[in-house]
Amino acid sequence: MKIGVLMIHGFTGGPFEVQPFADYIEEKTDWVVKIPTLPGHGETLDLRNKTAESWMMAAELALKELKKQTDKVMIVGFSMGGLIAMYLAMRYKIEKIVLLSAAVKYISAGQMLEEIRLAATDAVKGQIAQNPLFHLYEYKLLNTPVSSAVEFLRVVKMVEPYYDKLTLPVCIVQGKKDGIVPLSAAEHIYNQIGSVEKEIYHSDNGKHLICYSDDCEEWFAHVLAFMAKEHE
Repeated sequence: MKIGVLMIHGFTGGPFEVQPFADYIEEKTDWVVKIPTLPGHGETLDLRNKTAESWMMAAELALKELKKQTDKVMIVGFSMGGLIAMYLAMRYKIEKIVLLSAAVKYISAGQMLEEIRLAATDAVKGQIAQNPLFHLYEYKLLNTPVSSAVEFLRVVKMVEPYYDKLTLPVCIVQGKKDGIVPLSAAEHIYNQIGSVEKEIYHSDNGKHLICYSDDCEEWFAHVLAFMAKEHE
């Protein structure tokens, strides 16, 4: 039995967002792991004229390729990638999905303000160069056209009406300190999704880039156990 795992990164991101978990899976299993780079994303971010459809199609093509190489496929989706994972699960036979910081609701204002306040505090101390969040957002703000943000919201709207149609096993991982996706987003998916087998794992220290959280080794093990059940 050959198992495939398709991992889908987030809006304005790239494979690096899920790479630590991909490495963990490859180290612990003999599964085939694939992480496509969605159009306009990756190291050279250029989202001009890129559409929601182009991102979904790229993920779909990667899924079809993986299905040819394996007997069963699971999907891990980070942030916007979680929405695309749900979209694919509506259209294809997928064993399980894992949703990491899934962006079904947008910015948690309180946490974002806290992140900005910390960045401002660092700036006052002359340490702004050391604040990773500042550079991440500075880069993204300069390289993210408004039109692509609209396309991202279209992805959200395309998937939203169909949560209850999804019945496959789902594991949701959400960081309690996520400044982009509020904690309530994970609860929202959990309550709306039609799956009988479903669970939420809360990472106490996790920010939005959940695969880089201090406690990632703990939840990596937990999620891999969820994925591996019935596949031992």
